[in-house]
Amino acid sequence: MPPETSPAATDTLTDDSALTDETAGIDIADARRYAHGIPWDDFGTLRRRPGLHWNRYEAEPNADGGFWAVTRHADVCEVSRHPERFSSAIGHVNLWDLEADALEARRSILEHDPPAHTRLRRVVSKAFTPRQMRRYNERTREIADELLDAVVRQGGGDWVDLVAAPLPIRVIIAILGVPPQDADYMVELSNHLVEGTTESQSLPPDAYGNTTPLRLLPFGSPAAWGLYEYGAKLGDQRLEHPTDDVVSHLVHAEVGGDRLTTTEFRNFFQVLVFGGNETTRTAITHGTMAFADHPEQWDRLVADRDLLPSAVEEVIRWASPILHMRRTAAVDTELSGTHISAGDKVVMWYPSANRDEAVFERPNEFDIGRADNAQIAFGGGGPHFCLGAYLARMELTVLLEAMLDRGIRPASAENLVRIPSNFVHGVASVDVTVDVSAPAVRV
Repeated sequence: MPPETSPAATDTLTDDSALTDETAGIDIADARRYAHGIPWDDFGTLRRRPGLHWNRYEAEPNADGGFWAVTRHADVCEVSRHPERFSSAIGHVNLWDLEADALEARRSILEHDPPAHTRLRRVVSKAFTPRQMRRYNERTREIADELLDAVVRQGGGDWVDLVAAPLPIRVIIAILGVPPQDADYMVELSNHLVEGTTESQSLPPDAYGNTTPLRLLPFGSPAAWGLYEYGAKLGDQRLEHPTDDVVSHLVHAEVGGDRLTTTEFRNFFQVLVFGGNETTRTAITHGTMAFADHPEQWDRLVADRDLLPSAVEEVIRWASPILHMRRTAAVDTELSGTHISAGDKVVMWYPSANRDEAVFERPNEFDIGRADNAQIAFGGGGPHFCLGAYLARMELTVLLEAMLDRGIRPASAENLVRIPSNFVHGVASVDVTVDVSAPAVRV
């Protein structure tokens, strides 16, 4: 196990032994801590602690050691932007270590460093440029209008089922080339993947016809096998009959004279379905809840639509859909005055960075007019900055515009059922009621 601190930080911590004692029992990897939401007090304590916190796996006494918890904004950015020191390829991006065969079987674009990562990103990046994503703006508005029709008819309901889940999955499958009738199946598979980050799974190991050991599958879930199989069949179809969609692009793309391998393609497909669905779904849910809880912020948006861009950034900051990503130290290095040995796990915690008092004024307030919002829910920069960042912003903007155009106001959010995951800021269901009035006339 690595030392608690570098020698340079020891004197500081000795002078603040009470704070050190306060952090001793904190295990932010324990999924049970998220049953009632993100443990904000724990993250606040860790940000105030000099240096980095060595997080032991208290909930898994037999687990190997722990990790350095990176909880401050500047430190998350530092780790994100220096893959030569903090590797995604060594040891994967999971909290837990994987055996070598599992590491290779589950390796996606997320688990590569440059130049291998650059090759993979180049394959798909042309399909996710802002120019390409603007092609889907009109289709996104059609989907949003259809979903909001049902909301208005019912006066509200489970916002996850009515809006947050179907909107992003229907958009991403249109981009990928998945038939619309399979949207519910994609949501089902994605839900089970999230379940793999909780304390228990409802699926038997052989669900979806899986015969692969779970340790070789993303999230340790047979739902990953279901996505693999679906993607493989769709990819075979697009090899013979290409269309104007991302799957056709992936199976036909050549970079450096070669095409994606079978493993690269299936992991790409799984990441795109999961990322294109789960993150935006979570942002939509938490954003709507925030507006219901802070009606004065919705009033500001109704009165001034020029606040839409900053409102979207604040929703993303507030939601922080993905909670963490791991890196592994490639060399002996130092961060925030703490010595980190080569091979140590280093885990970035995005919600904590998005509430960092050193960067955000009144970080615990939902403020859609927040200027120069430095949210890093899409990562802290560097090679792994989220491919779907523009798409997520577009979907949120279109949904908010559609609600404003229809005079739909989130009135209340009740009966919240959270997903007790240490990986996604997930909501299983929440009842949202809406008020509908004539929209304000724009001058």
